Amino acid sequence: AAAGVGGGFVQAGGSLRLSCAASGFTAKYYGIGWFRQAPGKKREGVSCIRPDGSAWYGDSVKGRFTISRDDANNRVYLEMNNLKPEETAVYSCARVNTQCATSSGTDPYYSMQYWGRGTLVTVSS
Repeated sequence: AAAGVGGGFVQAGGSLRLSCAASGFTAKYYGIGWFRQAPGKKREGVSCIRPDGSAWYGDSVKGRFTISRDDANNRVYLEMNNLKPEETAVYSCARVNTQCATSSGTDPYYSMQYWGRGTLVTVSS
């Protein structure tokens, strides 16, 4: 499983750091993707880190979000800066395909599996 924590309440323009702990597998051998889901909306890919450490970012978060991986602790982090009210959502992490290839289907990444309940991020205006 991959469990994401670190959400909370923040004002617009603020920052949060989310943490994803992988269990049962070694994160550095897979793509680890963050996605979010707002009420009434479909899941949206936010950022993903590949085994080689390279990253993919959704267009709306480029320049504001940074994904990183701690191989010693089998964790992946998502640093989110300059948050916007429309980014209020439940953020989750998942094991995904090694290329971090995105999908237009129900799941934002191909081969998405092993994700936890997610963590709520609320951005006030």
